[in-house]
Amino acid sequence: MRIAVTIFLTDETITPVRLARELEQRGFAGLYLPEHTHIPVERTTLHPAGGPLPPEYGRSLDPFVALAQAAAVTERLELGTGITLVAQHDPIALAKRVATLDHLSGGRFTFGIGFGWNVEEAADHGVEWATRRELVRDRMALMRALWSEEPTAYAGEFGGVRASRAHPKPVRGPRGPLVGPRTLIGGAAGPKLFAHICEYADGWLPVGGRGLSDSLPVLRAAWAEAGRGPGGPQVVPYAVRPTPGKLGHFAGLGIEEVVVQVPAAGEAEVLRALDACLPYLESDGEAG
Repeated sequence: MRIAVTIFLTDETITPVRLARELEQRGFAGLYLPEHTHIPVERTTLHPAGGPLPPEYGRSLDPFVALAQAAAVTERLELGTGITLVAQHDPIALAKRVATLDHLSGGRFTFGIGFGWNVEEAADHGVEWATRRELVRDRMALMRALWSEEPTAYAGEFGGVRASRAHPKPVRGPRGPLVGPRTLIGGAAGPKLFAHICEYADGWLPVGGRGLSDSLPVLRAAWAEAGRGPGGPQVVPYAVRPTPGKLGHFAGLGIEEVVVQVPAAGEAEVLRALDACLPYLESDGEAG
């Protein structure tokens, strides 16, 4: 089992360069970074995990800039977003940013995407909350048009693009209905989410991984019904607090990658947290 790491990198934490080097040296599989452009002070949206919102949400670095730094100082470390708030981006500019990072890293980028939870943050970006899922679906289709080998036009409900010359291209080739980097969608289990995954993603980023014994068979059945074929969907439990039993359970479900959470902290505390995870790398995720 591959063990990757996620962290809220901020202006007060360990730097992306230092963290990336330490991750690769220790043998971690990857680094995934979250995204929040800003956190409005006046808001009514509750934190999904309950309680007050941790301060790192309003201090997080831009994930693409931070991951570009990480890519520049590593050779094997995979890089990902967990997640990109697609509805809050201009899709033409985002397509360029994603393709550039994937190209410069030699195809090491995973495009973790989601629909968001902070209504006020999304509203400042002009997002109509009730239609955000359809907006993300539309913008992903537009980006796939720009990533296609031949100039391809796209006209959707929320926007479009003319057939265009748009380089660089993502490294990974077409696979079924998909083109672009490996794409994983975050969110809670349910028919709407699974329909999105089966239509335009390679798999799922379930936060914490609770309930996978029940939800995985449902997703796999939807995948087969959609005609997506063998080799998927990829399921990568995200922001996991690891224990030997938990990772062994995931391995028994056929999961090959887990993203563990480390604290948004300074260098010394983060390195201690990484060292605490080393036994999981050495045991390859098996229960002990």
